[in-house]
Amino acid sequence: MVSAGEMLVLAGLVLAVAATRGFSQTNHLVTAPQTTQFLEIGSNFKATCMIINTTEVTADDLYWKLSKTTVSKELYTKLNESAISVTIPVTSGQSEWLLCRAEKGNSAYVSLNTGKFMYGVLLKKGYPPGKPENVSCVAVQEKTTISRIFRCDWATVGRQTSDVPTKYTLNVVVIHIRNYSVSTEGTHTQVEFVDTYPHFMNLEIWVEAHNMLGKIESEHITQDANSFVKTNPPSDIKVISEKYFPTSPLMNWTQPIDKSYGKLKYEIRFCTIGSPNWTYVPKGDIATDIQSFRLQSLQPYTEYITQVRSQLGHWSDWSGTTMKTAEDRPTSKPDVWRIIAEVDGKNERRVQFISKDPVFANGRIITFDIKIQEQKNDNLQWDTILVNGSESSDGQRVITVLKDMLLADLRPVRLCVTANNSVGTSPMASLFISAKGHEDPPVKGLKVWSAEGKLWLQWTPPNGPDLSEYVVEWVSGDQTDWQRENKNTRLTAIKGNLEGFVRYTVSVYSIYSGRIGKPASKEAYLKEGAPLEGPVVRLNDKPGRNEAELGWVEIPLHRQRGFIVNYTINYTGGGETHEITVPSNTISYTLKSLSSNTKYDTWINASTVRGSAQSSTHSFTTLKYAPGEVESIVVGVCLGFMFVVLMTMLLCLYKKDVIKENLWPRIPNPGESTIGNWSPDYPLKAETPKENCLSGISVLDVDVCDGKSMFEEDKACLPLKKDKYLSEEHSSGIGGSSCMSSPRQSVSDSDEGSDMADTTASTVQYSSVVASNGYKGQTPNPHPQQAVFSRSESTQPLLDSEENPDMMIQESSRQSQHFKQENPAEIHLLEMDQQQQQQEEGVESLDFCPLDEESEQTKSSEGQSAASSYMSQREGYRPQ
Repeated sequence: MVSAGEMLVLAGLVLAVAATRGFSQTNHLVTAPQTTQFLEIGSNFKATCMIINTTEVTADDLYWKLSKTTVSKELYTKLNESAISVTIPVTSGQSEWLLCRAEKGNSAYVSLNTGKFMYGVLLKKGYPPGKPENVSCVAVQEKTTISRIFRCDWATVGRQTSDVPTKYTLNVVVIHIRNYSVSTEGTHTQVEFVDTYPHFMNLEIWVEAHNMLGKIESEHITQDANSFVKTNPPSDIKVISEKYFPTSPLMNWTQPIDKSYGKLKYEIRFCTIGSPNWTYVPKGDIATDIQSFRLQSLQPYTEYITQVRSQLGHWSDWSGTTMKTAEDRPTSKPDVWRIIAEVDGKNERRVQFISKDPVFANGRIITFDIKIQEQKNDNLQWDTILVNGSESSDGQRVITVLKDMLLADLRPVRLCVTANNSVGTSPMASLFISAKGHEDPPVKGLKVWSAEGKLWLQWTPPNGPDLSEYVVEWVSGDQTDWQRENKNTRLTAIKGNLEGFVRYTVSVYSIYSGRIGKPASKEAYLKEGAPLEGPVVRLNDKPGRNEAELGWVEIPLHRQRGFIVNYTINYTGGGETHEITVPSNTISYTLKSLSSNTKYDTWINASTVRGSAQSSTHSFTTLKYAPGEVESIVVGVCLGFMFVVLMTMLLCLYKKDVIKENLWPRIPNPGESTIGNWSPDYPLKAETPKENCLSGISVLDVDVCDGKSMFEEDKACLPLKKDKYLSEEHSSGIGGSSCMSSPRQSVSDSDEGSDMADTTASTVQYSSVVASNGYKGQTPNPHPQQAVFSRSESTQPLLDSEENPDMMIQESSRQSQHFKQENPAEIHLLEMDQQQQQQEEGVESLDFCPLDEESEQTKSSEGQSAASSYMSQREGYRPQ
């Protein structure tokens, strides 16, 4: 159902079509409204679209688009068959086109003339203007008068958009005289009065804000024109400090404007230099229209900044100057402290008493008076300590050394100090140092940390009934400073000038009515950083074969710039790099499992919480052999050799009889042989060497018969083979009657017989062959007998010559000359050996050199007797 309002819209559209007849002939859609619309964001907008001059489309074919978005048909309202309306919310702040369009359908005319079936309206969005607030205006002083320029400022309220800007108009009305108005898009502007500033007249001021969505005015201000005046600050400010009024200096100034413009009010303030806190003089204490004022309650001998300003309408700017108050007697005690150091090897302490000027010194301290009391001795004289006139440039109080002294550990003392300036003496301060080991208890649970550029401390108070205050001390190197805190303090910050990257030892002392308690201490940094250098690396000893002990020197304290949290040991060798982290309290470390005869490079990183620094590289080479390894090998070999020698010696001692038997065999003793008892029918006769026909037996005495001639005469009568005969040249016979006895070595050679003895232990049978025929024309025995082969059972071992007859040829020449000097006993032994060899080889018949029987027996008897005596003597030289 169409409402009355919508009917009015349709009527308006008809009138609009009639008014724009040319346009209606070219377009078949028209909207209401037709012009650009300014809309308030957050409101609803309604538009109507009507079909004219065509029947190709109806209202059902119409639809709305907002920019590129088709408006939902739920927002449409069909007015009739040729008109349709839409209601949309205004949301965003951007300008948009709202278009009414017709669907093409099956109409070729609509498809060919789409431009005639489209119409739209531009929507610009914004906010209505807000009411201006805080309107203020001012007229400033120029030279000695007030300027005609009248400037006003205000604050905007609400929001604005670029499509709907807001403008402001300043209205200034000199009541009953003239109106001034000026527009701007900003928040301030000015008007210029005609002729002069309207002193003592009322002004009405307001600001109007307006745009396409409406307008609004600020509150109207109606005041006297002088209330908008701002004068220059007072000039020629002077502060006079008087000796007898050190806390009340006099302040003078000059008014900025003539009194004819009105009475001026003044405001005064002051502060110490460097302080951000100002002290204001109460306004009720300052009269109007004055040019001087006496300040009160200032601190003597202190620099101040004093300022003053004036007011006619607005307050002027501040103007001021600096000044220093006069000296006065010190009103506070000196700040006394002490530094204690232990003395090595003595039961004493080195005590240094120091002091700061009183907080309220009220002048320059010239001298300190001190007195040191022991126990109840109060009769000591005061000592005066002169103080140099220098003052700290950073505003800190100067520390003065009062006295250095040696104090016994068990000696308590009390120090009394007063400070003097040019006006008077301060109250007395005292400090009591207890005997060592008798100090009062310290605070508990001390914590120190850095925050907000300060070092903060927190502690729990000790149990002490007469606790009076705390002293917070911080020490860096040889620099010491301190501050005092109230006995109720639990948390505080150090107020001194601390530096970053510097280690401080912070201590809290509890003071008991002047007695100093035990300290509680912590180390802390205001700010930490990476170390400036690494530690110095070295080897503590020569490197071993598989290990090396590294040592390093700690970084100097002023180069650490923070707490060292750990050390990282890096070493590389053989193409591998290793890394080991050790705690900060470690200054040496042994590298193990190293390769022998290898070069290693090592360096150490020292780390804080803010970074690390690397040391220089140190190189070393491990040993090829471990220390003592070569010595151990040598000692082992020597011990082994000694063991072998010792075992050999023990074995020799244990087997000495066997060794003796093998190396030194017993020499046959002719005296013990049975050869002298061969046959009772043929007793042996000593053979005279002169009658020996064997040239090979050269051991016989040949003084009468030369061996060579004998050999030539007897060559035909001896049927011996050449080789066998030559072998006899190396032997000696025991029985001299035998020409072919077994060759044996002479027992008379004491130097060689023992070394060439035979080792055989077999039984040897000694034999003798007796010839039955004469020899060389000698007359034989009248009782001829057959040759007798007689044997003697003997246990004596054979000599080497018996087992090796061939060796006799090589020894013939040497022995032939040697045996010429032998005695008859040796000759007899040689003959016996020849007989034995002859018997062993089975010689049955030999040609003998016949001897006279009597001489034969005599020779045999003498040979046996000499052989027995000789062998008895030789027994004493036989090896045991």
